[in-house]
Formats: sequence, structure tokens, C-alpha cells
Amino acid sequence: MNKQARSAWWEGLPAGIRAQVDGYVLQDSLLAAVGVVTDIGLVPDGIGVGTARAIVHDRYLHHGDRIARAPDTPLDRESLIRRVGGIDGRVAAIEAVWDGDTVHGWFVRLLAVTADPAAEYALAFIHRTLAERHLGEGAKLAGRDPAAVAAERVGGELAARLAVPFHFASPDTPDDVAPRRRP
Repeated sequence: MNKQARSAWWEGLPAGIRAQVDGYVLQDSLLAAVGVVTDIGLVPDGIGVGTARAIVHDRYLHHGDRIARAPDTPLDRESLIRRVGGIDGRVAAIEAVWDGDTVHGWFVRLLAVTADPAAEYALAFIHRTLAERHLGEGAKLAGRDPAAVAAERVGGELAARLAVPFHFASPDTPDDVAPRRRP
């Protein structure tokens, strides 16, 4: 469905449904907004998830800066050290692992791994846009994903500060089943 057809379909919706979708968009709840469009369009109009995402994307563009974006996790050393300070148990390593979803694509989770008790704690979710802001313009990426570069820098610095190993099994290629660090 092209943009003009999506606009016509959108304008044909009842005001209440348009308000619900826009409400989710303004809250930056992409999946909820896509769910509403899919639920109402799947059978009567034959709209699948791909078209629903395109319709909701049009609404994101329409609302622009008015969308209340979820705040990024901090990547500065002081904030990460403070987050580590609140963890139960001794931190045995800092690990970076790939993850992905339909909203953000590939991203890197920065984790603190403890040995006793054996657990992992999320320190940061490093998406492409957060990584690009953190690294700054002109950062040397050598063709690598900015999230991986930022995770290596931040995770490596944090691990060095804590005197623990840093592990990133697949820094050059997104791989959410790469070998994990063993305690």
C-alpha cells in the first residue's frame, strides 16, 4: 500500500480509533499502535503487520517532536559505575551481547555478570541512535555498527575500572546466539 493509499485508509477510520493509535504513537508505544491497526485492518481491509507498521510510521512522522520518547540508558562512566554499585553480589565480568527486535533492529545489551549469586544485570541498551550520539560526529567506525563500537568502548572502560574481564563474543557481526561468557 503506497503512502497515498495509507493516508486515504487512515482518514476513513473513525475518530476514536485514530485517537487511540495517535495516543500510542505520542507515548512512543509502537507495538501497541501497530497492534490496533493490525487488529482493525487484518480481516476487513487485508492489512498485515508490514502495512500496519508503515501506517504507524506515517503517524510518527506526522507527530515528530511531540512524541514522548523513552529516555536512553546512560553511557557515561559515572552513571554505569553507580548502577554497578547497586548490584547484589560481586561483579565478575562486564559482557556485551547482541539482541534485536522489530522496533530498533539490532542493538547491544551491556550486562554486569555476577558469580555469587550467579546472575546478570542490564546496565544499558545501546541502540544505533544512542551509540551515534555517544560516539559523536566523525567517530571512526571502520564500517562497524555504532552500537558495537560504543559497547566495546564503554564496556571495556567499565571492566577496566572494576578490574574484571570484558567479553563481547561477536563485536563485528550481530549474532544473538554467540557464545556467552561462563562464570
